[in-house]
Amino acid sequence: MVTKVHMEALSPTMEEGQLIRWLKAEGDAVSDGDVLAEIETDKATMELVARGEGVLRRIFLGEGGTVPVGEVIGLIAAPDEDISQLEKDAGAPESQPKPTPEASEPEAKHPSAPQVAAPADPAGPGPAPPVSPSASAKLPDVITVSEGRVKASPVARRIAAEAKLDLNSVQGSGPGGRVVKRDVKAAQEAGVGVPPSPSPEKDGVESGRRSLETQGVDFEDFPLSQMRKTIAKRLVESIGPVPHFFLRITVDMGRILEARKRVNRVLEQDGEKVSINDFFLRATAQALFRHPEVNAHWNGDSIRRHYRVHLGVAVAVEDGLITPVVRDANRKGLAEISREVRELATRGREKRLQPEEYTGSTFSVSNLGMFGIHEFTGVINPPEAGILAVGGIEETPVVEVGEVVVKPLMKITMSCDHRVIDGATGARFLQTLREMLEEPATMLV
Repeated sequence: MVTKVHMEALSPTMEEGQLIRWLKAEGDAVSDGDVLAEIETDKATMELVARGEGVLRRIFLGEGGTVPVGEVIGLIAAPDEDISQLEKDAGAPESQPKPTPEASEPEAKHPSAPQVAAPADPAGPGPAPPVSPSASAKLPDVITVSEGRVKASPVARRIAAEAKLDLNSVQGSGPGGRVVKRDVKAAQEAGVGVPPSPSPEKDGVESGRRSLETQGVDFEDFPLSQMRKTIAKRLVESIGPVPHFFLRITVDMGRILEARKRVNRVLEQDGEKVSINDFFLRATAQALFRHPEVNAHWNGDSIRRHYRVHLGVAVAVEDGLITPVVRDANRKGLAEISREVRELATRGREKRLQPEEYTGSTFSVSNLGMFGIHEFTGVINPPEAGILAVGGIEETPVVEVGEVVVKPLMKITMSCDHRVIDGATGARFLQTLREMLEEPATMLV
């Protein structure tokens, strides 16, 4: 019996997927549940498994190709079964032809390589057509990595390429021996697979950029990753239709800084420590539990108030942004929140999060304080009704009882969906949050 291999919806918001690599080749025997390929979704790299048994008779989508969910990308059948009609019906998508033996190897193995534009001809009417990734390999010092059939995450590949590191020499610690970001970092530190005595002026992206400049190249077009496509779509859906308004407060973080020192002295015997952000997440979760009218979703014809706090924590990743979820955050202590956030952030950057780990948040927090940002506004993630934008702590002179004193102040901006949260409602929530941050003991009450 013939089994069609479809591009499956591997995440709740996935509309299309990019095929990173096939783990089975045409002619390979396949059992039900075998991993056929690695697919990059809008949030992570996931495994596509077989839904039937037999032989992988045809592959319609080449590595690097992108197709909508539901598209047929391969056929599994018995070795002698007639599949001619199905081949004709399914076929390779016109925009994603099946690669042939004559296809360029760099194109097949580096689907995310940028398009490089040739310089404009002063005598001509305009710039020359873009040069393909394979053509860019002719330029001097453009980095390529020999990796054979090494299983590696997209992030690991990019880091290895920038470091001119051979993935064949890296031992993978991911699922099935897959090379992930931490493996490449460890190999870099150990000097494994790195050419001897590299010249600092010719390392990584810097070398490639200088090389393009010497060739007179004016610009590069980088194709959108699945994550970046989703970010663009979601933000257009949010900032336009959602009526945002913003509330800002300034918080004295002096007692939190003192409390953190005391807590970390207790935790250091177990090799743990907590951050200012962990205190902030704990306080936010407690304040949301007390204000379910803020911990809410807009459902179009109703407002859903949540009595469990599932806190989305924005994490910057190479391709954009992902928001892992700390479930029942109001029921967790500082150390537990700290451990969970670190683990989720690490796996988010390696694209190893499962869908249930980045969906279902009731409210979100974005902290850019560690980047030296003191104040900003966040864009609401529908159907949530609000998001907190957290700046860094800044030593600021203030007047207190007629005298100028310096205090560690933090600015917090709350973006509110006015369909759900009114100004006074948001203000009461922020008052509770500020009370908890300025008197940490109130988090325990």
